[in-house]
Amino acid sequence: MARKKAAPKKSAKPAADAYIEGAGLVADEKITQSLEKNYMPYAMSVLISRAFPEIDGFKPSHRKLLYTMYNMGLLKGKLTKSANIVGATMRLNPHGDAAIYETMVRLSRGNEALLHPYVQSKGNFGKAYSRDMSYAASRYTEAKLEPICEELFRDIDKNTVDFVPNYDNTMQEPSLLPASFPSILVNANVGIGVSMASAVCPFNLQEICETTIGLMKNPGFNIMETLKGPDFPGGASMLYDEDELEKIYRTGKGSVKLRAKYQYDADARCLEIVEIPATTTIEAIKEKIISLVKAGKIREISDIRDETDLNGLKIGIDIKKGVDPDKLMQKLYKLTPLQDSYACNFYILIHGYPKIMGVYEILDEWIKFRKECVKRRIVFDLEKKREKLHLLKGLGKILLDIDKAVRIVRETEEESEVVPNLMIGFGIDEVQAEYVAEIKLRHLNREYILKRTAETDELEKEIAELENTLSSEKKIGNVIISELKDVIKKYAQPRKTGFYYKSDVEDVVIEEEIEDYPCKLFLTDSGYFKKCTMQSLRMASEQKLKEGDSISQETESSNRTDLLFFTDKCSVYKTKTSQFKNTKASDLGDYIPAALSFDNGESVVYMVDTADYSGYLIFVYENGKAAKIPLNAYETKTNRKKLANAYSDKSKLVEILFVRDNADIMLRTSNNRAMIFDTALLLPKTTRSTVGVQVMTMKSKTTVVERAYIIDEKTAGELKKYRSKTIPVAGCIAKDLEDPDQLTF
Repeated sequence: MARKKAAPKKSAKPAADAYIEGAGLVADEKITQSLEKNYMPYAMSVLISRAFPEIDGFKPSHRKLLYTMYNMGLLKGKLTKSANIVGATMRLNPHGDAAIYETMVRLSRGNEALLHPYVQSKGNFGKAYSRDMSYAASRYTEAKLEPICEELFRDIDKNTVDFVPNYDNTMQEPSLLPASFPSILVNANVGIGVSMASAVCPFNLQEICETTIGLMKNPGFNIMETLKGPDFPGGASMLYDEDELEKIYRTGKGSVKLRAKYQYDADARCLEIVEIPATTTIEAIKEKIISLVKAGKIREISDIRDETDLNGLKIGIDIKKGVDPDKLMQKLYKLTPLQDSYACNFYILIHGYPKIMGVYEILDEWIKFRKECVKRRIVFDLEKKREKLHLLKGLGKILLDIDKAVRIVRETEEESEVVPNLMIGFGIDEVQAEYVAEIKLRHLNREYILKRTAETDELEKEIAELENTLSSEKKIGNVIISELKDVIKKYAQPRKTGFYYKSDVEDVVIEEEIEDYPCKLFLTDSGYFKKCTMQSLRMASEQKLKEGDSISQETESSNRTDLLFFTDKCSVYKTKTSQFKNTKASDLGDYIPAALSFDNGESVVYMVDTADYSGYLIFVYENGKAAKIPLNAYETKTNRKKLANAYSDKSKLVEILFVRDNADIMLRTSNNRAMIFDTALLLPKTTRSTVGVQVMTMKSKTTVVERAYIIDEKTAGELKKYRSKTIPVAGCIAKDLEDPDQLTF
């Protein structure tokens, strides 16, 4: 009987790998593992190999270029075509000729991007301050190293730094340059890596060297005494802010404000911008000013042009007659890149890892690095002098019997036996014997040998000094200090970036130009607002309103006035007439509670328009009191949208009235009494929420009702029995006031 085949067992877990048609075997992997395995090495490669400078002040691309030029003999030699330099650099830097040439352009004197350029240039290398002024091709320009590069390569052939193989292992290149001054802080260096960016601003060479000397002599040295602030190659002026500078010096983060320098040609009525912030370009400034002129925000300028020539940067701005150039510049500083900020972010590679450091820590790391370079140089010199001393001591033994040495050489049958026989004959080692055997026949005289052996004492003295220096940290520090002083003497230059202070900054209020024209304003009981031009009203004067709504206020005004809307919650909302669009009589208008974002349940009770905040507001309350508040009590220096406590909430508000000077006002009460008083009887109160003064004496359960009315002089004369020369009064029985609305203007 045939046995049934057993069914294959089902796997408890799905296979980790799966075969996908066209893709092959695909392995499951967590995204975190994939990022760690693939993305992180890429990110670190970008940071280490491209984006960030190291303690010698250079990114790999800079270092490879300068070292190639050094090997080409361009430190002392003549200028050579830039194309030759670019081609030679590709042995170290495989990123392409365009990238290499662009690096050289930035390092050049002609480009003006660095405070102390490293490349001497001939031809058009563009300008750092111009976006459109491009550099010429490498076949047209010439270059060599600047003299200051001697300090970068000082003793590089004395094992001061490590050398590593290039990308194809065909030659060696330095991992760092043994710069004898803190170049990391002397020239600007900006780099964008993965998830972090570096921006190191430049400082004056002399100030940095003096600061380094100060820190080496005293670790507690306050660098604010010598390091005044960043110094940019393009000059400009920097806002001197000690707190911000201290923050940058301590943490490596912060920003400095820069503003352009200008001069004024009164005869030509022309502002001349001669230095601009390092963060902007001529084209960016021109474009911004032109856009502001077109938008009507700047009306004082008639023309702007780029007048840059061989003498340097210049932007000419023609201004209109009667314009104050200094005030215009304050306005331009506020609205254009003529004033900008340089954000500092001192990320530097230290032993292969990015680290953010302040100036204190950077200089401390540089001092450690430079001490190591000096120690390695001393060790190299020491070994060379010891080797030479060893040879001279062997030569000194030959001096005892030159004839014997000649006889040993002459009587030795085989050449290979000469060195061993000299070793046996004079008791010297192989190195010494080899040196003696190589002496020319013409030098086998006592004078030559005496001169050479006389060097022995000098060498022993030099070796002792080097050993003494090597064993003393203080003496190594003195060597570095001496080199820094030498750098100051050779390459120091005056500061290019000056300073301005907070007291020099004028607070210019930039107001947008608003078209001025007459208009008529309407406010309805429901809170709808209309701004109608006179021409619009002439075409159709009948106002469209919501059913049951009516106009509560209308006034002739202009488009440049301020508007104040008082609400039933003791608040006032401020805006400008120009903020509302022109409406037709046939439109409903803007709903003010929505347009000005009133609080829930808040309604408009009164509107005031003003151009100069002159006049008074009269607040009449149900309890018979009235308050006289100057309108300028609601004027604020800042553009505040809402003011609370605009009037008192101790009693219910009956009416708000606006008066230019003084006026006659009539009040009526619930027990049918009335009175007229002159607002001159009310003393103005600067406190907006004042409860006011008693105008009418009220009996129990009696209130001021309906409205308060401003009446004209004629009407006041007809109703003179209601007039009161003092307050408070009870008022007269109002039998003949059947239609009080007829009393209003």
